Amino acid sequence: MTKITVLLVDDHKIMRDGLQALLDRSGDIEVIAQAANGREAIDSYSACRPDVVVMDLTMPVMNGMEAAKAITDLHPQASILALSMVLDRSCVAESLKAGAKGYLLKDCAADELLVAIRSLHAGKSYLCSAVTDLVVNEYSRKEEAKAAPALSPREHEVLQLIADGRSTKEIAFQLEVSGKTIETIRINIMKKLGVFSIAELTKYAVREGISSI
Repeated sequence: MTKITVLLVDDHKIMRDGLQALLDRSGDIEVIAQAANGREAIDSYSACRPDVVVMDLTMPVMNGMEAAKAITDLHPQASILALSMVLDRSCVAESLKAGAKGYLLKDCAADELLVAIRSLHAGKSYLCSAVTDLVVNEYSRKEEAKAAPALSPREHEVLQLIADGRSTKEIAFQLEVSGKTIETIRINIMKKLGVFSIAELTKYAVREGISSI
């Protein structure tokens, strides 16, 4: 059986050796080279042309993103799996922009690393489940923001004061209007937001950053 060849790139030898031991036990994956920084990774890739590069992003001399870009500029077919401690959308995006075809967190389960390597070897991209959840959650928040009903400046002001714990009388005094006016505004806010209590109003205000309470 032809094995998937891998180049391991990490500045910590104990990490490289641990990953090699794991991959060598897989049966279908073989580590054929190691590198301790991005510059070594470029030379090693050119020398052994592995099927997949497992690349740490944070390294001395040259980091993983710089190395990924250099390798894919020279070898567009290279399959690079970025390995990182950082769960951040911008970091993921920059890694993919640099040429990585996958992104995996270092605290992932061993089985997920094997799945990621096999996916890249098969010509597919791979994002770990935590990254996928991050992207989906950010998209959902953006969609919720788009769908959020628009409050008038006065309604926004009243909502903030309600969430800050002010009574109708206190709000009316501060805004120099009648208590009845404040009650009407509060009812209109509730109708717009589809909520039915002061507690729900407060929760909405905190969630949307209108109040920090």
